[in-house]
Amino acid sequence: MTMTRAGSSEDAQASMAGPRVHAKVSWNWLGVVPFFAFAFLFLIGPLLYLIAGAFQNADGAFTLDNMIALGGANIVASFSLSIRLSLLSALMGAIAGFLLGHAVVLGGLPKWVRNAFMTFSGVASNFAGVPLAFAFIATLGRLGLVTVLLRELFGFNLYATGFNLFSFVGLALVYLYFQLPLMLLIITPALDGLKSEWREAAEILGATRRQYWQMVGLPVLMPSILGCFLLLFANAFGTLATVYALMGSGFDVVPIVLFQQIRGNVLYNPNLGYALAVGMIVVMGIANILYLILRRRAERWQK
Repeated sequence: MTMTRAGSSEDAQASMAGPRVHAKVSWNWLGVVPFFAFAFLFLIGPLLYLIAGAFQNADGAFTLDNMIALGGANIVASFSLSIRLSLLSALMGAIAGFLLGHAVVLGGLPKWVRNAFMTFSGVASNFAGVPLAFAFIATLGRLGLVTVLLRELFGFNLYATGFNLFSFVGLALVYLYFQLPLMLLIITPALDGLKSEWREAAEILGATRRQYWQMVGLPVLMPSILGCFLLLFANAFGTLATVYALMGSGFDVVPIVLFQQIRGNVLYNPNLGYALAVGMIVVMGIANILYLILRRRAERWQK
């Protein structure tokens, strides 16, 4: 009798264990297979190829010459130019985008205004390259529409003030066209996360509007603002088509130098180009890691 009960209990446990093992098999993973395949083919695979090529010479033998060459004066100067340009455009975009986001989200404007700005930002944040360069040349070039109108109607010569579209500051202004709407898109959720109870509590305690933003609003938003700034920096650092179309190949930012090494006739050294690409990945990786850290801190206040 005892053995019968023991056997029946073992059969019951076995019957219960069977469905549990079967339940672990989930076909939902098939839905993410295309994502992993795409990531491997266009992200992980090319990254490994670049890293391998950076440590090889033209004959395929292992070498450190390419990585050592990154310390050359010309390449260091190109990284410095790219970083300074990215920092300036990111700073301009972060400040202007935050002020615009504050007006659209918290300024009490009609809802259709916010919808219009968000729709336009979704398009403008992806507008770059040759069309963007041509648009600015036709608008703010020496014979651009705005330049001519200012000179003919108001007697104001824009270029006599020292402004030049084909310069470092002019290029940063062009970058602002897609940096500002991108900032608006990514800072809007953080502005929506500001709870009205915080403002009401500050007002009850006698805080002014300036004190509220100084002691509550900006400290809460600062991780999000800094994270957005880093994202804008990474976005500008990898831009090639816009700067190439506007400034030509003589403006030695890192993407142009890399392009010359891989596709150029005189400065043809693909392996050095791979090393430059690895250097860019490191810079952008650091910026994105810091962005993710700051975003996690910002999400604590939004929960």
